[in-house]
Amino acid sequence: MSQGLTTTLTYYGISPWEIEVLYGFLNSHFKIIQEEIEQDDEDFVSFLNVDIPLTFNEAFFQWFEFKRWEKVKAVFKEMKRRRGSGNALKVRMNFSGNPKIIFTIDIEDKQWFDNAIEKIDFILELLPYHLDPAKLPNGISEISYRFDSESVRWRLNTAKSENKRYAFTGDSWREVT
Repeated sequence: MSQGLTTTLTYYGISPWEIEVLYGFLNSHFKIIQEEIEQDDEDFVSFLNVDIPLTFNEAFFQWFEFKRWEKVKAVFKEMKRRRGSGNALKVRMNFSGNPKIIFTIDIEDKQWFDNAIEKIDFILELLPYHLDPAKLPNGISEISYRFDSESVRWRLNTAKSENKRYAFTGDSWREVT
């Protein structure tokens, strides 16, 4: 059933119950590798990195099934609820593809955290604009998004090519050293 696709869950500070529930939703579509790591970010009590071996696009959501995606989002929101406010939980979701798309959710406020989780799907409509080759620096292999609590939406954050890194500010990319 997993069709040979493997997803990796790398984490610390996540309860066995939370991992088991998430595993249950992913297991029907993926072979799952779990790796509990030592805490490597003192700002967060809990961290979960999910590597999804598929491109972030409409086809992924149709294949994975909308109801299942809603359940995965509910697990993330429940994890945040159980930890309360503050920098208690950081979730990073990495979708492979060209370019790789990364979402980092590390918002202190539970309401904004939940809002960020809910709005990940909205990026689908913006991808053609964000990935327009005329607007991207050359050779980009990875784009990351961060949720902006002030404007209550996901924003382009950084992009990487083989040997350059860019930050998105205003309405354009600039190289950072």
